[in-house]
Amino acid sequence: MSYEKVSQVKSRTIIGVKQTLKAMKNGQISEVYIAEDADRFLTQKVEELAKTLGIPYRRIDSKKKLGAACGIDVGASTVAIKK
Repeated sequence: MSYEKVSQVKSRTIIGVKQTLKAMKNGQISEVYIAEDADRFLTQKVEELAKTLGIPYRRIDSKKKLGAACGIDVGASTVAIKK
């Protein structure tokens, strides 16, 4: 499952929509995880940019679990893995 992968690479994660978009534009990202239960208006920008740039992305069911996998106490709408 993707949560385990995120947990294993905590030191290379970027958490949040703004930071993810910025890092994607700078060519620093190898993979993106998007929470299904996050605000679609926000995550749609990340998904569209990932498609445009050819960055693989996966949809995850829970932002709370995604945040926990990153070691934070709040939910994460998006998490990106650095190259």
